[in-house]
Amino acid sequence: MGKLIVHQDKITDIKALMALCPFGAMEEKDGKLEISAACKLCKLCVKKGGGAVEFVEEVQATVDKSAWKGIAVYVDHVDRRIHPVTFELIGKAKELASKINQPVYAVFIGNDIKKEAEEVLHYGVDKVFVADNELLKDFKIETYTKAFELFINMVKPAAILVGATPVGRQLAPRVAARFKTGLTADCTVLDIRENTDLVQIRPAFGGNIMAEILTPNTRPQMATVRYKIMDAPERESEANGSIEEIVIDDDVLTSRVEVLEITKKPKEVGIENADVLVVAGRGVKKKEDLKLIEDLAAALGGDFACTRPLVECGWMDAKRQIGLSGRTVRPKLIITCGVSGAIQFLAGMDHSEEIFAINTDPKASIFKAANYAVVGDLYEIVPKLIDMVKAGREIL
Repeated sequence: MGKLIVHQDKITDIKALMALCPFGAMEEKDGKLEISAACKLCKLCVKKGGGAVEFVEEVQATVDKSAWKGIAVYVDHVDRRIHPVTFELIGKAKELASKINQPVYAVFIGNDIKKEAEEVLHYGVDKVFVADNELLKDFKIETYTKAFELFINMVKPAAILVGATPVGRQLAPRVAARFKTGLTADCTVLDIRENTDLVQIRPAFGGNIMAEILTPNTRPQMATVRYKIMDAPERESEANGSIEEIVIDDDVLTSRVEVLEITKKPKEVGIENADVLVVAGRGVKKKEDLKLIEDLAAALGGDFACTRPLVECGWMDAKRQIGLSGRTVRPKLIITCGVSGAIQFLAGMDHSEEIFAINTDPKASIFKAANYAVVGDLYEIVPKLIDMVKAGREIL
């Protein structure tokens, strides 16, 4: 990357120079030329500005990668109940660490959490770093960030994986900003190179491409991953590894926020927990036709969901949307009806055990991920499936 330098003494006609910019990114303030954030670095002003504007390449600072070792996982929890995404990330961390022969760490922040920290050791973590303090009982972004910062300065992990939960989505960007490092959100694939560069892959540009993102010049590298994207390891009967305390003085954990009361939200039964899902896509022509989808789901004892276009049309609630901009699911059986199979959607369901796809287009992307592909009209096929299920016949 680089930046534009304006040599004010070389400007002969400020209006003419401003007129060169096709993006209107040049502004005159107090008789001086300034370049705004609208600049796209097309460098037209450099080529035709008579030397008044210069493009300078920025020298990127390098980092001593050998000083940063290990893959760390943030232990996400509410009231000391560990979120299952933590164990999924430990499984991925173990896989990545084995490729570079480095340890796996977990960082656990909270109060009265030593027993839960011992549970983490049953999943193959080499060491759990525990920040246990009464001032960390409730999640407050300032205090948790300070504890996380102490952990990073103490351990210097090469990469940190955080669950894309309500807590993780607040905490990860603040920690990344504190260390002026990169953060890739909602990764669907993670890999690592021999030089410890974390390869972070996620859909981009509306799901039209899979972007491969690297953070080669800063450490730690940070990524968030949604629940049910990775595979959790089996719990080992014996706890291996060790627990190390992160000593934090109370005066470090100051916060401008005071928790007065916590009101628990009523527990919702979402599509994430369904063993069977029937999904409606653009192939459903009218809102009234969604009853076909609901009837099939009811016959199978499952739940129903949809793709983003149906939510945007107002046909279904956003809580029933599958995909990176919706919910991530991992049912035993998912039946897609008229779903094309965009990358964003597939990333939210491609870990399902069995995928049964119905589409009129034999070249639909969904068929590449499906275990069973039916080329045909859902209006003909779905009623037959409902009849078969009600008659007690197997559909697979």
